[in-house]
Amino acid sequence: QVHLVESGGGLVQPGGSLRLSCAVSESIVDYIVIGWFRQAPGKEREEVSCFSRSVNMTYYRDSVKGRFTISRGNPINMSYLQMNNLKFEDTGVYYCATVKNDLPCDREYFDFWGQGTQVTVSS
Repeated sequence: QVHLVESGGGLVQPGGSLRLSCAVSESIVDYIVIGWFRQAPGKEREEVSCFSRSVNMTYYRDSVKGRFTISRGNPINMSYLQMNNLKFEDTGVYYCATVKNDLPCDREYFDFWGQGTQVTVSS
């Protein structure tokens, strides 16, 4: 069963922008934390940003602060990651994931994952 579907990836030049979307299935729409993660070739998957519904707080890794914005959409089963001023090092496959408890923004805690969408920053 597919729980999460990402979209919006693509090829963009440095300094450009992309908006990623994540559609959350009704079966897991009661998540507490939704997160965006990414994995570059040859590297481990890392957290990018998370949003906690229980405390209405967001987390961003340092390298994306001021450039990326996580949000929940309307309808409620959508999440977005607005990425501005993209850099070469932002290249990777981006995943959204959810967990039903208020846990840290760390991949080991997340239960459900999408298939990912490729983001390539290149000149």
